[in-house]
Amino acid sequence: MGKSRMTAYDITLGALFVALMAVGANITAFLPFLQVLGVPLTLQTFIAVLAGLILGSRLGFFSILVYAVLGLIGAPIFAGFGGGLSTVFSPTFGFIISYFILAYFAGKVAETNRRLPVYIAGALVGIAVNYLIGVNWFYGAMNFWVEGDPVSYVVSWTSMVPFLIKDIVLAVFGGLFAYRMEKSFLYKTPLRQSA
Repeated sequence: MGKSRMTAYDITLGALFVALMAVGANITAFLPFLQVLGVPLTLQTFIAVLAGLILGSRLGFFSILVYAVLGLIGAPIFAGFGGGLSTVFSPTFGFIISYFILAYFAGKVAETNRRLPVYIAGALVGIAVNYLIGVNWFYGAMNFWVEGDPVSYVVSWTSMVPFLIKDIVLAVFGGLFAYRMEKSFLYKTPLRQSA
């Protein structure tokens, strides 16, 4: 199938997910009790997974890429209302990089077959991409450019376990939700089709 042009409908859906990412990054501003060991929880990973599953690999990728670019040019839409190029040096910036990549892979898997197990598999592939990029960036940051004691690779991973559990649970829920949306109006976007 040839590549589809982006329609006003696609742009609207993409913009919706950019806004959802900004809200999801700062959910603790509205619900301050959502913390693990004093670290605020975010819903960015969940929303990026949904973007891939609901919008498809291409539109999901571009929507979340727009979110990342807006944050990098200074819009206060990252976690803690952060933004700007200085966030590149944050230990958690790898997760921001991973969001548009995970949206692409989650969507690509879901596009192979419109069955529930495939949607859940796509969501879990997205989580794997998210943590592989994010944790490796965290490890590099803590050992090469962030001041303080270096951390081992094992500690880098074990410190993420509470967040990983949360994201796996939400990813499964996201797969279920996206599957239920299969016959809804959201799936009429032409960019849901694979390239």
